[in-house]
Amino acid sequence: MTPIPASFEAQLDASPITRTMGLLWLLSAGLIALDGFDFFIIGVAMPFLQRHFGLGATAVGAIATAAVAGSLVGSLTLGPITDRVGRQLMLIVDVAIFVVATAGTALAWNVASLIAFRFLVGVGIGADYPISVSYITENVPARHRGRMVIGAFTFQAVGALLGAVTGLVTIHLFRTLYPDSDQMAIHYAWRWMLGVGVVLAVAVAIVRLSFGLESPRYYISRGEYAEASKAATQLLETPIAITPALEPPVSGDRPTYGTLFAPAHRRRTILASVPWFLQDIATYGIGIFTPAIIGVLAFAGEADFMAREMGAAQGAAAVDVFLILGFLGAIALVETLGRIRLQILGFLGMAVGLGILAASGLLPTGSRGEIGLVLAGFLVFNLMMNAGPNATTFLLSGEVFPTAMRATGVGFAAAFAKAGAVVGTFVLPILQKTWGVPPLLLALSGCCVLAAVVTFIFQIETSGQPLETAAAAEIKTASLAPD
Repeated sequence: MTPIPASFEAQLDASPITRTMGLLWLLSAGLIALDGFDFFIIGVAMPFLQRHFGLGATAVGAIATAAVAGSLVGSLTLGPITDRVGRQLMLIVDVAIFVVATAGTALAWNVASLIAFRFLVGVGIGADYPISVSYITENVPARHRGRMVIGAFTFQAVGALLGAVTGLVTIHLFRTLYPDSDQMAIHYAWRWMLGVGVVLAVAVAIVRLSFGLESPRYYISRGEYAEASKAATQLLETPIAITPALEPPVSGDRPTYGTLFAPAHRRRTILASVPWFLQDIATYGIGIFTPAIIGVLAFAGEADFMAREMGAAQGAAAVDVFLILGFLGAIALVETLGRIRLQILGFLGMAVGLGILAASGLLPTGSRGEIGLVLAGFLVFNLMMNAGPNATTFLLSGEVFPTAMRATGVGFAAAFAKAGAVVGTFVLPILQKTWGVPPLLLALSGCCVLAAVVTFIFQIETSGQPLETAAAAEIKTASLAPD
């Protein structure tokens, strides 16, 4: 009897990790590292920018939030385009945006140009969410998918840590070269810091130019089976013949936002976007209190400008180490606990961390007990956030949507999340003044509990399932145990 040919999905899930898979993972991880670096480095550079340009509070806020606004626009607009023109072309566009935007920030000649280029950096970051998650989830075996997606997303924290190290090295160099004056550092240190982003962008571009691969699933979703066969052969590094008889039916869904809210997809859209939105409110909201943590670590009473900024960068680097530890926990647990259980436990852990922070407000200001609770709460929050929702929201958004609308779905979810970031950045400081710190922290804790409830109600468990099977699922069984 002639054996029945296996589908591409079956052959992909049985395949070892090939060199091509490794390269596409490296490319996606590199882009995500750029995200983390570019989002973080502006905070390290900001004190120098303030002095160089004589920035007021409004200008500082505009520079700090330009990338957040750009990422919302990039996710919302470039996600659907990725589904229309393909992952490969949009990767080229995304890398080009990063190279131009990072070079522009390092060479900015005034505040307006810096804000404009920071916004463009954000557009590149926003585009990277739908592109990277689609590229990885569609092109790796199911048994490795969770760890590889989260492993790539871990590079966001690696990029942030690299930003802290870049700040430390730059400040040290200027203190060594110009020990008697801060002026050279004020005028040029921030350009060096932002210029490292250009080097990273060029390195990612080199990886991108080393190979070209369109996702075979993208071709299959369009009914382009000859092109899909060529791409699959390159991906799996063995001859693959893809025919309509062997593959799932081609989706008729157009990659539009209206499709996301059709009855067939509404559940996926809620699961992918609402918990991510609530997480970003809490994540960016806790940023209000980060300076207090860094102040403890960096001895805020230091009068010397360069010494103070060196201490702040050291404190930030210490915090980023815990972010990476959280991501490593997610990589270790995502396949054994499952996406849904890990996300729920992570949200509840974040709520506990915020509760500890709120309890610190009951102790005398500056006491050892207060400082201990603040540090404990902050570290619990960051560990549980990165071991759970900060990893799983990104992963689930790429797994629950069909291929034809995957980048559109991820783009919407990421943009909706960035709307939560806007709330955390702009609204919560106002509420802090009105309510006070402990009630605000408890409200953020409530957001995390609500996110856990939404995850439970709308759960779709995708652990260990072939991608198209996971994307076709409507309702997971009530059990939280992974399949």
